Formats: sequence, C-alpha cells, structure tokens
Amino acid sequence: MNAKATKIGFKNYSMCLRDAVAVFTKELINCLFDAQYREEKEAHTKSKFLVILERLSIKNQDCFWLDFEKSFTEIRRKLDLDALAAYNSDPAAKSLREVYLAYPGFYAIAVYRLSTQLLAQGIAVLPRMMSEYAHGATGTDIHPGAQIGHSFFIDHATGIVIGETTIIKNNVTIFQGVTLGGIQAKKSMAFEKRHPTIEDNVIVYANATILGGNVVVGENAVIGANVCITESVVKNSVVTLQSENKIFQRR
Repeated sequence: MNAKATKIGFKNYSMCLRDAVAVFTKELINCLFDAQYREEKEAHTKSKFLVILERLSIKNQDCFWLDFEKSFTEIRRKLDLDALAAYNSDPAAKSLREVYLAYPGFYAIAVYRLSTQLLAQGIAVLPRMMSEYAHGATGTDIHPGAQIGHSFFIDHATGIVIGETTIIKNNVTIFQGVTLGGIQAKKSMAFEKRHPTIEDNVIVYANATILGGNVVVGENAVIGANVCITESVVKNSVVTLQSENKIFQRR
C-alpha cells in the first residue's frame, strides 16, 4: 500500500450491494409479472429495497417505496405494449408468452422502465446499478436517463448501447450491436444533450452507429446495417452502406 493511500484512507463503497441489487431487480420483475409471486414476495422485495437505500445513505426510504409502488401499473402497461410490439414485429415470436419469458431485449426494457422511474424520483446510484445488472444479463446497456416512448422493440439485444441523453419516440425497433452514443466524451458536457433523437416508427438495423446530440433520425426512416451516422436523417429516408462484396462460383 503506498504512503498516500495510507494517509488518505479508503472509503467504504459497499461493493456487496451489486449482488443485492441483482437479486432485488430479479424479484421486482417477478412481482411485476407474476401475481402469485407478488402476493408471496412483495413484502420481502420491499424490505430489500429499503435496506439498499439505507446502505446508499438515502433517507425517507418508505416514501420512495410508496411512490415507486404507485408507478407499477403504468410501467406494466408500457411493458405490455413493448411485448406486443416484439410479437407483432418478429416472425420468430410464436406467442406473447415467449416474448415475456425468453426475449433478452424485452427483459432489458423492463429493467430500464423500472430504473428510469427511480431516477425520476431522485434516487441516486441504484438506477445505474439496476441498468448494469441488465447489461450483464442481456448484453444491452440502456442508461436510465434515456427517454423511451411506447412500443419499443429490441431484437436479439446483444451489444446495444443507448446513452443517457438519448430520446427514442414511439414504435421504434433496433437490432443487435446498435450504438446510440455521443461524438465526444468530455466531462464538461455532462449536462448537455450528447446522444441522438430517434423519431416515431424508425428501424435501426444491426451494428449501426448513430452519434451526436444534435442528430435527429426522422420518422419512418430505416437505418441499414453497419451504417455510421453523425448528421440528421430526414423522415421517410432509407440509409444503407454501399457494399462491394463479390461472389465467385467455386470450381
């Protein structure tokens, strides 16, 4: 241990909370979608929430839970629209039950909608911990500060990044590997809009990258696979990457 560290001392950051938040998040989602589980476990889940807030030195824990609990009906309504969007958009989806139980993109959206509510209530750190749990579980990194409308569908999920100041409107579909990010990562830009706006009915295909706080992808646009966008796209556009792949017949 170096002398400077010894002099300053080490602050306790309660790293064990990472495991506690993962368990809490899983139980919370179970409560949201399973009435029998909620009847049996909701009090236990609430207790976990209060302990986590206490360990994070957040006061008025009971008031935060009451406000959070009141939001569950609206969150569930939005998630049912997200599940329906997945079912209606994906030919591989054989039932809504399959979407709820097996789609990682839907699970990531569920955690996002819960964590963004906590962020709106002014709770620090916990929303980010929940989003990082979802990131590890699904491969999808959605910052709880993003603004996402109804009927949002994430297909395949893996490798998706949605930055803090992103705005996604209604009926948007994105595929694996998509980044909605910022062009620069300067600390001085912390309170500026750094990430793009995606208007209604946009489809963004695999591995596309859309960067910049002033960038707007207009409604009904289609962004093709592997495209990199740093300027706004007008509505009803189709943006594709020119490919020079050549296919030869083997002899």
